[in-house]
Amino acid sequence: MKKKYNFKDAVKIVEKLRKKCPWDSKQTNESILKYLKEEVKEFIKEVKDKDYEGMKEELGDILLQVLFHSQIMSEKNIFTIDDVIDNLCKKMIRRHPHVFGNKKLEKDKDIVKSWEEIKKKEKYLKNEII
Repeated sequence: MKKKYNFKDAVKIVEKLRKKCPWDSKQTNESILKYLKEEVKEFIKEVKDKDYEGMKEELGDILLQVLFHSQIMSEKNIFTIDDVIDNLCKKMIRRHPHVFGNKKLEKDKDIVKSWEEIKKKEKYLKNEII
């Protein structure tokens, strides 16, 4: 039976690539941006084609980009993949008060409106801090 890899394995593989592969080790967030754009475009094509195996592969490639960018930032002691995940979870909880809070929203238009209002408030608060 073949080993089934998990998220922690993927993180460790990217860490090793950054340490041991000459090409990977010299990349920067800027130098690999083109690959992120390319992978997103390829994923969009697979969705439009309803190619589920292709979607799975392209989502893996996008995840690699997220892990790679996060690893670069971790090496600079700026943030880690765990910080990215923590930020994402907090955002999803904050932007879904009808799921994680006591706000009553059932219609799609009301849910989208609430999401946009929360997002706008977050951007305003972020700009106030800066």
